This record gives sequence, structure tokens and C-alpha cells, in this order.
Amino acid sequence: MTWSFETDPAFQAELDWIEQFIEEKVAPLDFLLVNPYDVKNPDNRRLVRPLQDEVRQRGLWACHLGPELGGLGYGQVKLALMNELIGAAKFGPIVFGNQAPDSGNAEILARFGTAEQKARFLQPLLDGEIVSCFSMTEPQGGADPLLIDTTAVRDGDEWVINGEKWFSTNASTADFFIVMAKSEFDAKPHESISTLIIPAGTPGLEVVRDIGYGNAHPTHAYVRYTDVRVPLDHMLGSPGQGFVVAQTRLGGGRIHHAMRTIAKARKALDYMKRRAVSRTTKGSLLSQKQLVQEKIAQSWVQLEQFRLLVLQTAWKIDKFGDYHKVRKDIAAVKFTMPQVMHDIASRALHLHGSLGLSTEMPFAQWVIESYYLALADGPTEVHEITVARELLKGIEPDPTPFPDYHLPRRAEAARQLYAADLAEQGA
Repeated sequence: MTWSFETDPAFQAELDWIEQFIEEKVAPLDFLLVNPYDVKNPDNRRLVRPLQDEVRQRGLWACHLGPELGGLGYGQVKLALMNELIGAAKFGPIVFGNQAPDSGNAEILARFGTAEQKARFLQPLLDGEIVSCFSMTEPQGGADPLLIDTTAVRDGDEWVINGEKWFSTNASTADFFIVMAKSEFDAKPHESISTLIIPAGTPGLEVVRDIGYGNAHPTHAYVRYTDVRVPLDHMLGSPGQGFVVAQTRLGGGRIHHAMRTIAKARKALDYMKRRAVSRTTKGSLLSQKQLVQEKIAQSWVQLEQFRLLVLQTAWKIDKFGDYHKVRKDIAAVKFTMPQVMHDIASRALHLHGSLGLSTEMPFAQWVIESYYLALADGPTEVHEITVARELLKGIEPDPTPFPDYHLPRRAEAARQLYAADLAEQGA
């Protein structure tokens, strides 16, 4: 049996290049540009495109995609090791061609799209020429997709879509929307929703307003669909297959969020350590205060535990090739992620005092983002329930009030097992 946590030297060289590239060339974009998804902005084109070309030349563009789609088909473990570096910069994902929600939308287009849909929507998305929007959540339904009220009614050779969506990411910059709507009104709830492609600019599609959180640029939109008409061939998959389509993207999206979160949590810990050895109060450095040492130690352990959980989950996805078989692990990653980010960012904020609370440091925004992570792709409570249910599957109830792990029963079983030896010793 072999067991190793070492990275292949050739791939480690790629990781070393990514880390340096992010730090020296990509991270500065966070202070010069506003929105990574505003790909048609002249300033974005001028500064981002050359970096994307460097990534392509290095052979690291859109590595989550298979070779048939222009990627390297990297497994989730390699993606985890990459994303925990790429996530250190706001423009990191767009520079490497693996930004959400486009990465998930590309996955479902690749799997469910027709040849015409792939040519019109998927290819320019893969080339980084456009961005997309996934429009599912609704104001009245929140995280419960069974409460979707948006409808898609067939009228001749068109679908007519009506409804409102909430927190539709990148709606203002997207070239097309992937929308979940109820189309099968007599079907079972999980077979009633369909997924449709709506090109930006289609009459009746209105971005009411963009919403942000904290000091982040607002990129999540309130969208209204009023008698929006698209051809019948703009459906992804079959009518009523919307939940199947959505699950194709959500499993990967959740763990990729976690991979990138490691980068921010690691930065928060690094900044905390630097503050501790630089700041003096009450006659000694912060690093010499036991309560500060406790915060640093707890943060490191939390981060290492979470990183190992993410990597093990990524390994299981590679091993089984089926998100559903790793459902429990992905759910565990999802509900652990916001707590880790919140705790480490909060400790870093506190150790930096009023400076840490201000907008001149990233910590307050990271704390707010931890709450976003706790809500995006389903609230933490939903995923905790998933983990518990998966763990309880197949567990048989004990027939008596005293189970076989009851200590008197175990003692009696031990005496019976060694009765002969004990009797011989007594003789």
C-alpha cells in the first residue's frame, strides 16, 4: 500500500508558475478594473486578454473542460490545487477561463446542447468572448426550486416565458441567459421544470436592477421576463428535465467555490500572522499574547482540515466520475466552507483593529462574503440535512433498549469469548 500527499513534480512546476503569475500580474487588476465579467469593456480587453493569452500558451486555459472542448480535462484534484491559487485574485478565474457561472453553463451546454446551440452559445463562451447568466432563483422561492413560478408556455413554434428572477448573476453583462421555468403543468414537481436559453436583448427581458453586497461591485440582478418569446429549439434537454440539467452544474460549482475560498482564507491567515509579528501593544508583540496565538493556531487547523476535506472530495469525484455518488461529501464541503471563511476572516479583522474593520482592508468584505457562501447554491442547513440523511441510510435500528455497544453486554461477550482461557487460568 502506498499513500502520498506529494504533487507530481511536473504539475508542481505549473502550480509554482500559477502562484507567481497570479501574484505579479493578475492580482493588480483587482485595483485597476471593476468587473471581471465585463468582457466587452475596452479596459478589460486591453489588460485581461494578454494575460488570457499567456494562460493559453502555457496550456492552462479552461482546464475543467475535456480536450474535445479545448481544455485539458483535468480531474478535480488538479483543479483544486489550481483553484486554491487562482482564487487569490478577483480576476483569477476569468484569466484562466474557469469562472462561475460560465464554467457550469458551459458544462450543461456541452452535455445537453444541440449542435446549433453549441456553435452559437458554447463556443464563444469557451473562447472568453462572452459571459452568461444562470437564472433560477426567484424572490418568493429563495433556495426552493419547487417554488419556481416563472412559466414557459408553448405557443406554436415558440416558448413564451413570464416571471421574475432574483440574484441572476452577470445578467447585465451576459450575452445569453439559461432560465429555469415551469413548462409541464400536469407533471410531478421534479418533472415540471425546463431549462431554456434566452439571448440577451430579446424583447420582454428586463434587468430591473443590479444588486451587490458589502463593497463588491453589484453583479447579481433582479430580472423580469414579460412575454419573452424564444424558438422551441432554445430548450436545453427535454421538457421537464430542468432539475437534471441544473444538477449537472451545481455539484461542480459548489466544490469549485470551495477550492477558491481556500485562497482567501489562506490570505487572511497570512495577513493575521504578519500583523501578529509587527504590532506591539502593552509592552509586547501581538504574537506573544496567548489569545492571539490561540486565534492563529485555530485558524491554521481549520484551514488545513477544510483543505483536506476539499481535496478528498475532489479525489472521490475523480474516482467515481459521478457527482451523485459524492453528494454527501460535496454537501459537507458546502456547509463547512462559509464557517471557515467567516472564522478566519473575523479573527484577521479583529487583530487589525479599526483598520481591519475599514474598507482599507479586505476582511470585512470577506466576512460578508462568508454569508454569501452560506446562501449561494443552497443554504447551509439544506446541505447539513443532506449529509445527515446520507449518513443515516442503511443504519438498522437496535431491537432492544440495550444495543450491542452497551458496556455490560460487551463485558459479558468478552467473558464468554475467553471463558475457557479464564477457566484454565483459574485451575
